[in-house]
Amino acid sequence: MIPAKNTAYYHLPGLFEFQALYRVFLPLFHEHREYFYDWCEIGSIYGAPADCLWGGGRVGSGDADPQAILALTREYGIPARLTFSNSLLREEHLADERCNALCRLFETGSAPGNGVIVHSELLLAYLRRTYPGLYLVSSTTKVLTDFRQLERELAREEFRYVVPDFRLNKAFARLDALPAWQKAKVEFLCNECCPVTCRDRKRCYEAVSRKNLGESCPEHPCTAPDAAGGYRFSRAMTNPSFIGPEDIVNRYLPMGFSHFKIEGRELGSALVFEFLLHYMTKPENQIRVREEVYLDNMLDLF
Repeated sequence: MIPAKNTAYYHLPGLFEFQALYRVFLPLFHEHREYFYDWCEIGSIYGAPADCLWGGGRVGSGDADPQAILALTREYGIPARLTFSNSLLREEHLADERCNALCRLFETGSAPGNGVIVHSELLLAYLRRTYPGLYLVSSTTKVLTDFRQLERELAREEFRYVVPDFRLNKAFARLDALPAWQKAKVEFLCNECCPVTCRDRKRCYEAVSRKNLGESCPEHPCTAPDAAGGYRFSRAMTNPSFIGPEDIVNRYLPMGFSHFKIEGRELGSALVFEFLLHYMTKPENQIRVREEVYLDNMLDLF
């Protein structure tokens, strides 16, 4: 039995991409908490709209109305995070009106507190100066694979959370040695499908950044085994870095870690829904949650 104070906060994908799914799932999560693990909560929903200059990590595809998104997250007291993790921004990009408008909107009356996931040091300084009401998250696109890099990033006071590279997920001895205040800032990426042997991850993210800037560039050639098959949750679950709900309960929460990121912005809502079932829903109640969601006439998951 987990003490009440030990709560896992999931940071979920698709702020702009999966609004229809969350419009069905969030009321269910709040009205039928008995269907879900009592040790977990939603820490945030993150994402960026399509054709977003500051976007990174993935090329955004969401087209939901930002005002409607903000109203939905406020209704359920869930922080929203803008994923502005482009690593190649230049000074002239800071004036982008669309991205600034999103920051103004999400900063205004931002209770329970909205944030931005950021990579660029240039953008970091700009956001701190211009939108101090938005908290900041250090992006996993920095590919912090050396534990000393992670320790330095955690020591930076400007970041509320830091998402290390997934290959540090199982560095238990060094993770457990972190002071409590740094453990509180670590946000683990749970369900990465990329192989731990990949050495092209930073170049892959840079290619995405160029696309979001509208620059002409070739597709990044992924050399991972089975890359042609795309993301497979079954394959991610065999990844040595994978963190499942049992790991969270039995290892990470007792060690003092509370924040866990689920990737999936570029995936379909049906697969993201499977993540919500796997990570948040009691096995005996998954059929009930499936029925509630699949039978909702306003939602098309396929």
